[in-house]
Amino acid sequence: MKAIVCEEFAPVEQLKYKDVPDPVVKKGHVVVDVKACGVNFPDGLLVQGLYQNKPPFPFIPGNEVAGVISEIGEGVQYLKVGMRVIAMVMLGGYAEKVLCPVSHIMPIPDEIPDDEAAALVTAHATAHHALKQRAKIQPGETLLVTGAAGGTGLAAVQIGKEMGATVIAVCSTQEKLDMAKANGADILINYTETDLKTAIKEVTEGKGVDVVYECVGGDTFHACSRGMAWNGRLLVVGFAGGTIPEFPVNLALVKGYSVMGVFWGSFTQHQPKDFADNMKELLIWYVQGKVKVIVDEVVPLENAKDALNKVMNREVKGKMTLRP
Repeated sequence: MKAIVCEEFAPVEQLKYKDVPDPVVKKGHVVVDVKACGVNFPDGLLVQGLYQNKPPFPFIPGNEVAGVISEIGEGVQYLKVGMRVIAMVMLGGYAEKVLCPVSHIMPIPDEIPDDEAAALVTAHATAHHALKQRAKIQPGETLLVTGAAGGTGLAAVQIGKEMGATVIAVCSTQEKLDMAKANGADILINYTETDLKTAIKEVTEGKGVDVVYECVGGDTFHACSRGMAWNGRLLVVGFAGGTIPEFPVNLALVKGYSVMGVFWGSFTQHQPKDFADNMKELLIWYVQGKVKVIVDEVVPLENAKDALNKVMNREVKGKMTLRP
């Protein structure tokens, strides 16, 4: 089969598109023929050696795919060859086939196309976990989302709105703000045209924000850290801007708010029942039209480097997917 292979930690351009052995089915696993694979910001960090996990070489990046089961291992029940599924894997998604444990397989409702299904898991599941288990956001609270036109930012806008929050979208261009508004944002802030700290104070009438979904880092994080409401929750999701900020802890002390890390991968391992319940709820919302994956572009697998660079450079509105 063909796959994108990382042979050393290096710039994205050094990834190889090459032939590799097909995965061999084993007990408790299935082999999925990949129809689409989601492209995520952490994928770009991973292949450069900049992520928390550092797999042994060579490895195939990619952790969310949609496809069709082609082989079933010993002991597998309730799944059949030919079934459309979402497969959640630690590695291996950027390929024509992937091996996945049955615990990380979910049938795809007929209403969800492959490209949308492949891009649903990481972005929407991260936002869902962040707002539900971490922030425990309540109807009527304010939710500020940075990078609100990116994959996980749009997911947070949609899910926050569904959970009853007043959503404040923060983006760098009017085009991105328009997309956030189309997905449910109530208040729009262009941080390139106004001081973010001042804007937060104005739109919240000095109260501050109850929950911040922060995935940019750098100066954006610092502005948000100074715009929190009493009993607020500042969710640390990622650092798409490239700078990991240092947090002055006296702010949390004086303003009485919490700083919470959001790492969806660890959540799925530590709280598998909550993870399963979340995914059921997400799929119900999806079929009901309450959430939606916005696929900006579908790229052939061999052009994965181009897709990753667009994601890393924050040039994507919504999600990118790869097609083998």
